[in-house]
Order: sequence, then structure tokens, then C-alpha cells
Amino acid sequence: MKKEMWPKRECVCRSALALTLCVAVLLGAATQAAAQQDKKNKKDSSTPSTTSVIPLSDQQQIDYLISTMLGAWQVGDVEKLRQSYADDVTIVAGTWDPPVAGWNNYLPLYQQQRGRMTQVRMDRSNTFIKANGTCGWATYQWDFSGTVDGQPSVSQGHTTLVLEKRNGKWVIVLNHTSGAEGPMKNAAPPPKTN
Repeated sequence: MKKEMWPKRECVCRSALALTLCVAVLLGAATQAAAQQDKKNKKDSSTPSTTSVIPLSDQQQIDYLISTMLGAWQVGDVEKLRQSYADDVTIVAGTWDPPVAGWNNYLPLYQQQRGRMTQVRMDRSNTFIKANGTCGWATYQWDFSGTVDGQPSVSQGHTTLVLEKRNGKWVIVLNHTSGAEGPMKNAAPPPKTN
């Protein structure tokens, strides 16, 4: 009897060996396929996509720059604010202060002003933008609200920006801001005269 079981055992062993070899071959093939797919994915990610981005017009670039500048001004992001201005920018404030020439002279004044404010909000409206070659300008109205020196504060005004396109990028070279005098928006129109 033992002799009869031995051939069955040998057959089972051969089947197990064959099965083990098949599994090993399949695992090897799967590993190689995964490695090739990984290599293909890496290659695909390094090649540029076929989708193209439509470039912004000069007016759209300026509008985006203004939004970026105002957002940075509101939250106190000096680095982002710096990217909007030329080194030789001139700033004219809505106060009776002399114009400030140069970013390095403006920065400490901005930081001092911003340090006195919390809960700052600046909304822009009625924006008009003009670009011609490497020169452009924009004018807009603004509504400010926030807490200044611990007291609620609101104001309105106008800003006119002069911009230049330097090294393919628009930057502000003049920022002239004026506070609005008199009644706030939604005031009654002046009476008609004959």
C-alpha cells in the first residue's frame, strides 16, 4: 500500500510545484507590468498636457493685479503686496501727506497704518481699465470698513493707478487715492436748477 500512495504523493508534489511556479510567474509578470505602468505614468506627468490655457488680455491681467493688491492690502500680506508695486512706485494718499516715492519708503508707512486696523474690508466697484502697449491705467471706487484704533470706521473714495508692463509683468508705478468728501453713497441727488 505504501508503494501505491507514493506515486500519488509525487503527483501532488509535482502539482504543487507547478502551481507554485505558475504563481511565481504571474506575480513576476504583474510586478513587471506595474513597474512599466509606473514608468509610463512618470513619463506622462513630465510631458506637457495637450490642454492649452488662453492667455489673459492686458486689461484682465491688470484687473487681476488690482484684486491681488487689494486682497494683500486687506490681510497685511506684505510679500504679495510687494509683487504688485514697482521699486520706484509713487504713492499719493487720500490725506494731506506728501507723496511717498519708492517701495522701501512706502512699506513702513503701510505697516504702521495696517497695524492700527482690524476686521478690514475693502470693496472695489466701477473699475475702468485702459492698456496701450506697455502703459496702462485703472481707476475705481472703493468702500472701506474696519476697526481703526479700536473704533469702527467706514470711508469711501477713488483710486487711480498708473501701470507699466516690465519684463512681461504689469506693476503699479503710481497709486493716487482720494477719500470722498460729503455724504456716503445712496445720498439723495442734488436738486435740479432751472
